[in-house]
Amino acid sequence: MKKLSGLIILLAVLAAAFYSCKTTPVSNTEPEFITINGPDLIAPNGEKFFIQGINLGNWLNPEGYMFKFQKTSSARLIDEMFREMVGPDFTNQFWKQFKDNYITREDIRYIKSTGVNSIRLPFHYKLFTDEDYMGLYSNQDGFARIDSLVEWCRESDLYIILDMHDAPGGQTGANIDDSYGYPWLMVSEESQDLFVEIWRKIADRYKNEPIILGYDLLNEPIATYFPEDEEMLNKQLEPLYMKAVKAIREVDNNHIVLLGGAQWNGNFKVFTDSKFDDKMMYTCHRYWCDTLQANIQDFVNFRDSVNLPIYMGETGENTDEWIAAWTRLMIKNNIGYHYWPYKKMGSPRCMVTIPTPENWDVIVDFAEGPRETYEAVQANRPNQEQVKRVMMEYIANLKLAKCTINEGYIRAMAMEP
Repeated sequence: MKKLSGLIILLAVLAAAFYSCKTTPVSNTEPEFITINGPDLIAPNGEKFFIQGINLGNWLNPEGYMFKFQKTSSARLIDEMFREMVGPDFTNQFWKQFKDNYITREDIRYIKSTGVNSIRLPFHYKLFTDEDYMGLYSNQDGFARIDSLVEWCRESDLYIILDMHDAPGGQTGANIDDSYGYPWLMVSEESQDLFVEIWRKIADRYKNEPIILGYDLLNEPIATYFPEDEEMLNKQLEPLYMKAVKAIREVDNNHIVLLGGAQWNGNFKVFTDSKFDDKMMYTCHRYWCDTLQANIQDFVNFRDSVNLPIYMGETGENTDEWIAAWTRLMIKNNIGYHYWPYKKMGSPRCMVTIPTPENWDVIVDFAEGPRETYEAVQANRPNQEQVKRVMMEYIANLKLAKCTINEGYIRAMAMEP
């Protein structure tokens, strides 16, 4: 009887083990990432992955022209103007609601529904420091914002490229990097150390997140405005990239690093060691040119010479006809693309248009008017209640339900609205 009882127990244990094996799949503890094979990106399923998508410009790196400002052109200047116009408290509230509403889960779901397979996220380095930025003086919310985006994109199966659009000290020397008129990053050891450390922190946090395709280390480094210093500045770029990649690899061996050329991501002659990392690719930008093979051939030649992928991280802001022709040209040349931008106020040259609030011109007039002295600010400050209503109408208009879908533009991108 004891032998029979023991046999019954043994059979029960074996059955339980068998049942467990049948019902509990063996999980792959190694996440699968997009990889590189010569000039191509390869998806985890082994198929070629061709980047087709959009930039989430202006969300985490405000630019003046997106608000219809010209003189008030960078994030720092916009913030200062708002504070002069409506005060610090209302400005802080405005920025929080701006970040909450500019890009939401609904936007990501819509982007995915068009056929887009990836997005590029431009961000400001201050989101990862305790410097004043977009309504916060400390405890910046950069990781919280990216964490939310990662969750939304994971739900929608949409890859992300993280792009440091505004680097410590400024990498470009123009309004687009929120700098002080010179690419100080290239000559400042302190700024370079902070740049490297921020990328190391980002890589450490997302090292096991496969929905992130890669890290675009610097947007459009070294503008064309410094001819006397250009050669000296250009020589600093590759060593800086190497320092950042070395720090990233200390914590993350999974993700691709993307390197942009000098002079608006257009000059790739600055690279002398084109394969110093085994998970690297290149990113180019080009706007407002003819849609001819000659206008893209320099990028093709460089790509072929290094046998690594290159993709058009930014392009667009043009007519539907231009977008369609440029898309065909990039597909023909195996150059993936992220158009700029996803959203824009009062313009059809994007996927969706934000309606311009009534009386927005009152804010534009103040932004572009004389504000060089306290007396000028006091004399020209508009009615408080009016401009606060206009700013809140702008926040309401950011929601996708209020925006206009630009079907022709989306089809020109080889997508479906």
